[in-house]
This record gives sequence, C-alpha cells and structure tokens, in this order.
Amino acid sequence: MTEPNSSVLRKPDPAESHPGLGTMLPAASEPRGKTTIADGVVEKIAGIAAREVPGINALGGGFTRTMGAMRDRVPGGRPSAGRGVNVEVGQKQTAIDLQVVVEYGVSITDVAAEVRENVIAAVERMTGLEVVEVNIAVNDVHLPDEGSPETSEGRVH
Repeated sequence: MTEPNSSVLRKPDPAESHPGLGTMLPAASEPRGKTTIADGVVEKIAGIAAREVPGINALGGGFTRTMGAMRDRVPGGRPSAGRGVNVEVGQKQTAIDLQVVVEYGVSITDVAAEVRENVIAAVERMTGLEVVEVNIAVNDVHLPDEGSPETSEGRVH
C-alpha cells in the first residue's frame, strides 16, 4: 500500500540566491509564478546592443577576441553575442561591464555615450531590470587596413 505524500510545497523566498540561474523578476509582475532571466541573456542583449552602434569594431579584450576567432572557425561554431560583456544581475537591477574596440577616427567619448544609451535602453526594455551602470573599457583602436607588407612602400629602399 502506498503512503500519502505529506510533503508541502514551500513558497520560495525572493531573497534567496539562485546562483547560475540569473535573476527573478519581482513577484508583483507575475502573480502566478516567477520569471528567471539568466545572466547570459543579459550579456547577449548588451553585446548585440553595443555592436549596433557605429564606431564599434568589436567587443572583448585581445585574448578574448583571439580565442573567439578560433572558436568561430570550428565547424558548427557561432560567434558569441556575449563576448566582451560581463554582467552582475540582482533581483531588480543589473550592472554591465563592456570591453570594446573602436574604429580609428571616431570620438571615443561620443561612441561610449551612444553605446551606454543603447545598451541601457535594450536591456531595460527586454528584461524589465533597471540598469544601474554600464562601464566601458576601450581596449583597442581598429586601424584601417594598410595593405599587405609586400605591396606597401617602406621608408627605406
């Protein structure tokens, strides 16, 4: 004979940490359950929004870009939209760190301000999280192609 299951479902405490799962949106927004947004989702949204800004050549530091380029060449590999993006996600807020490479000749301060605005707008619109800060580290400047070494003229003949 089977015994009745006497276990009781306990209501999860919103203050509990859920490592690796992302953030839980406020319970008031969904009376019949909770929505969890993984950190990687916020990273992808921020990465895509940053790349949309003219003057941004790439995201990530030198090593990150090198490893990403190798991973992209593997059959079946896809570029990572979250490359060069780190996020810290809480229950209602998020902070975002970006590593960017800008095109030579653009105003870095103008591009950074536009990236910041675009990332904040996209993340807040899509997730409902308040973006408290977007920190931007400009790691490199992409120079226009100068041609191959064999065809370019040197200073000494």
